[in-house]
Amino acid sequence: MLPTLYIAHGGGPCFFVDLGMGDTWDGMGNWLKQLAGTMPHKPKALLVVSAHWEEPEVTINIAAAPSLLYDYYGFPPESYEITYNAPGSPTLAERVAELVSSAGIKYRTTDSRGLDHGVFIPLKLVYPEADIPIVQLSLKAGLDPAFHTDLGEALAPLRKEDVLIIGSGMSFHNLRAFGERSHGASVLFDDWLNAAVCNDDSLRRLQMLNNWERAPHARDVHPREEHLIPLMVAAGAGGTDHGRRIYSEQVMGVAVSAFQFG
Repeated sequence: MLPTLYIAHGGGPCFFVDLGMGDTWDGMGNWLKQLAGTMPHKPKALLVVSAHWEEPEVTINIAAAPSLLYDYYGFPPESYEITYNAPGSPTLAERVAELVSSAGIKYRTTDSRGLDHGVFIPLKLVYPEADIPIVQLSLKAGLDPAFHTDLGEALAPLRKEDVLIIGSGMSFHNLRAFGERSHGASVLFDDWLNAAVCNDDSLRRLQMLNNWERAPHARDVHPREEHLIPLMVAAGAGGTDHGRRIYSEQVMGVAVSAFQFG
């Protein structure tokens, strides 16, 4: 059975263009490059929940050949020429629809939206051959954490079907507060998040994550929580499996982490 992941996807196209930031993103990029080698085997397909897609109802990308959505702005021209030609999987999309519907979750489908940069940018490092089919699943507007842990629980059977479930976001996401002045707050929040994810009691873990706003400096770290909520999907799909931190680094003066369940 495959684990579930909550990964850090960096800033825009940061791993592939020179943003004049030196080696800021090298550590994260190198970690993403080795991530596939830590999986028990190559997945049959990927189901990705990105911070950069919200809809009024959970929405499934059913495209057989999804395009890319360059949803970042003000970057060098080459940023908009990055390619990642992974196929979609209407079969997996249909299975996702079946699972969420069985759980009483309303859903929609689309075949016109491209894969956003929370998907193709990190996956270009994790699986550079682009030979694994990808289905992207949206967040639900309102960003209710308990809804998204329930969504993850509904998707859990996919793990036994060789589908790797990935939540893509950033454990620190306050674009106005990167830097040393946020270092202390980020570390306190990161320590709390690690303790929540690694709690041996899976029910307690979900309770803590669903009440993440009670964490130290929660709203300093996430003024808006779209980059944290993909973690809830990964945690819900993780079931009773142990959670652990698989990446931890200081990036632009703040603590950033990634996690795995199972």
